[in-house]
Amino acid sequence: MKLVEKALGDVALFESTVFGDDRGFFFESYNEKVFNELVGYKVTFKQDNHSKSQKGVLRGLHYQLNSPQGKLVRVIKGSVFDVAVDLRRCSSTFGQWYGVTLSSENKNLIWVPPGFAHGFVVLEDETEVLYKATEFYAPKDEYSILYNDQDIGINWPKLDSEILLSAKDTNGLTFAAAPYFK
Repeated sequence: MKLVEKALGDVALFESTVFGDDRGFFFESYNEKVFNELVGYKVTFKQDNHSKSQKGVLRGLHYQLNSPQGKLVRVIKGSVFDVAVDLRRCSSTFGQWYGVTLSSENKNLIWVPPGFAHGFVVLEDETEVLYKATEFYAPKDEYSILYNDQDIGINWPKLDSEILLSAKDTNGLTFAAAPYFK
């Protein structure tokens, strides 16, 4: 695991060191000691999540306000455009977003720390995403901000398919109406 870049102060993009030959490949997708050294503080994960989606599915922008989740995200099949939005009111990057393509090909990971909304749009059919979370899922504490909110202005990739949203995400809050972190 190698730190490629940091964005919005605390979001981090990691590249995996992959060892491959004619038999296949091997890489260490997570190492607590290395990860904590690279982000610069101790992170403890409490839950692992796995989603499978078809092309055009957009999940997010989600966050938990009282039990904020940090998420270490990677794709094991297919690809997504993954986004983090800074919701920390005291941050110099408040309201700004960072996006990156994660895929089974590039094997990159993104660290979305607590205090950020997170979402992704699926770029290929049968895409599978794994992510580690620092807090347990708390549905009564979860919020969703509209993915296409003009105040945030995320430059989502153009797809040759329709965007597919859950009811929760279709009825998400505007950025201006959403509760933020202090």
